[in-house]
Amino acid sequence: MTRTITILGATGSVGLATLDLVSTAAEGEFSLTALTAHTKARELAELALRFRPRFTALADSTRAHLLEAALAGSGLRWGAGPAAVLEAASMDADWTMAAIVGAAGLAPTLSAVKRGRIVALANKEALVCAGRLFMECAQQSGAVILPVDSEHNAIFQALGGVAASRVRRIILTASGGPFRTASREVMALASARDAVAHPVWSMGAKISVDSATMMNKGLEVIEACHLFGLPPEKVDVIVHPESIVHGLVEHVDGGLLAQMGSPDMRIPIAHALGWPDRIATSVSRLDLPALGRLTFETPDPERFPALDLARSAFLAGGASPIILNAANEVAVDAFLNGHVGFLDIAAVVAESLERGEGLALGPIDDFDAVYAADHAARQLAAGQVAARARRGGTAARGV
Repeated sequence: MTRTITILGATGSVGLATLDLVSTAAEGEFSLTALTAHTKARELAELALRFRPRFTALADSTRAHLLEAALAGSGLRWGAGPAAVLEAASMDADWTMAAIVGAAGLAPTLSAVKRGRIVALANKEALVCAGRLFMECAQQSGAVILPVDSEHNAIFQALGGVAASRVRRIILTASGGPFRTASREVMALASARDAVAHPVWSMGAKISVDSATMMNKGLEVIEACHLFGLPPEKVDVIVHPESIVHGLVEHVDGGLLAQMGSPDMRIPIAHALGWPDRIATSVSRLDLPALGRLTFETPDPERFPALDLARSAFLAGGASPIILNAANEVAVDAFLNGHVGFLDIAAVVAESLERGEGLALGPIDDFDAVYAADHAARQLAAGQVAARARRGGTAARGV
């Protein structure tokens, strides 16, 4: 039977990789229900004209005229604004790729989860900001959450359905990013162009910067705790520059299972797209003799404090993970726009977490509380960014 799919965040790297797999699948294997994007109206229109989804949604309503002009005469239905994205996410589809970057992806992803179907999750922030609530919602609706991040997908595969109680620990691997061997003095002078020049993966700017600070791995630790029902002390991180081993599971019997593959996001996406079966891909196969050897290192907490910040925020609970994520998004955006330096990113997050104790936020018992805490945390972080920008930051250099 044809599997109907929706892609939230179709113009991003994960969305495009998903569409690449769809385009090479057998005729009739997949059918597009909806495609969404944030601001890339022309790119979204090109995808809509090629794949002919039932509905196309652009989050930025100020660019709606571009989408309208590009789709004129096509007969395709489209909408613009946040409500249109929610409509797309709520449409009946067998499988939804949730690949909207940042906290903005939480509401659309939740809409997809509430339908009780398969949700391929590439949005870390949904679990970082509202992990308990999110997983409870999935349980109530009967939705199947399939992790698409290469590390979490690797853990999902290596677990093989084994209960969390039978796991000694899981290990997430990190490439180390462009500054793996750089000193803090070098990182202090890094430009946005330096930070997004990932040595292995091809990703968007925000995710690339998160990799450079290792905040992405901190967010993934929190995500893993919610996805797999494990405490943070059972979730380790190691640096693996080759990015061939994506995740490992150590079982209570001492066995260590690893999932390996080329550093290509189409592999974990294909696993989720075909689950519970497997689908063929054209990605390059590993040549183990050519690799020669694989290396592993312990992360340096002095040069990459974001990892410890994330662990501390998770253990603190309450609004702390929300503050962590919001402050990081604000700080990364400021760095990419040249307002603060690279080392200011982690510093803004640390200051926001410390000052967040005075926000008097209530218990995070529902999604309204999540959104309120996110809003307050962004205002707090923006104040920290502004103060650092006035002082010149560590090194306020843009692209």
